[in-house]
Amino acid sequence: MFSVGDVQIAAPVFLAPMSGVTDAPARTQADWFGAPAVVTEMVAGAELARERVDFVRRAAPHNGSGPFIIQLAGREPEWMRIGAELSESAGADIIDINMGCPAKKVTGGQSGCALMREPELARRLIAGTVAGTRRPVTVKMRLGWDDSSLNAPEIARIAEGEGAQMVTVHGRTRQQFYEGRANWARIAAVVASIRLPVIANGDIVDARSAAEALKQSGAAGVMIGRGATGRPWRLAEISHELFGTPYVAPTPEQKLASMQAQIHASVALYGEQLGIRVVRKHVAAFVDAWCEDHGLPPMAEQRVALCRLDDQAALQDGLTQALSGMREAA
Repeated sequence: MFSVGDVQIAAPVFLAPMSGVTDAPARTQADWFGAPAVVTEMVAGAELARERVDFVRRAAPHNGSGPFIIQLAGREPEWMRIGAELSESAGADIIDINMGCPAKKVTGGQSGCALMREPELARRLIAGTVAGTRRPVTVKMRLGWDDSSLNAPEIARIAEGEGAQMVTVHGRTRQQFYEGRANWARIAAVVASIRLPVIANGDIVDARSAAEALKQSGAAGVMIGRGATGRPWRLAEISHELFGTPYVAPTPEQKLASMQAQIHASVALYGEQLGIRVVRKHVAAFVDAWCEDHGLPPMAEQRVALCRLDDQAALQDGLTQALSGMREAA
């Protein structure tokens, strides 16, 4: 078992918070396949406090067996404190602070990775969040803003000093966005600088890359983002390979049933019109993964056709028919 404060997790393998991706339906499926831990989309603490419907939905629980982890974003300590209070009231087991998002609309508001350029504000933000909750607080960051300011060790020490319980580091700078390759070896400087567990993130897509990330960084665990899109079972698979947690590879029927359940849950959460639009990216990723896993050529036409459907029943029936046709053609 792995501990974050008083929270016990089967293994240090986390589904990364991804805006527009890790909503409750997606997290539910990863949890169902055995993912040790999943994290919500980034939620602005101030908007959560104002009860904006879209932000409240982002913090919807997945009601699974693993911990409920809410990620908060912002740059005002008081709003982060209030956001932490609300997150605990909503049942959060762990509250994560976003200091790693590179998106311009986030950093332009001086949140996300932009906070790494303001260590004293980062300190007050972490302190405010910790003050607002009895639950463990963690921090997710990047190596730094750019190659001339690789200050992740400094921010990690600040986090530890203000009471954070874990640090996650994406092995890129903000200026890299998602280009190039994640530099896992640079995460080692963060590991050496604090006593807290450090989680490595960036370009980890399977058990082999996860093992290499741990080797190069010396981190305690891994966080997987895009490598799990379309494959919600990938977290459990990696956890089994790295830490020996139980895992039984899902059958094609189980994979399809999972995607169908996610479509249904998306419609239930957002309503049919928005729910279908939201889940399309997951359907597209799932079809691509299905083809790759079954040794089939990409089925671009079928994928595009599915993503043009705007009716739940039509999408579910079309997905079943398309995948059945793909297997028969193999």
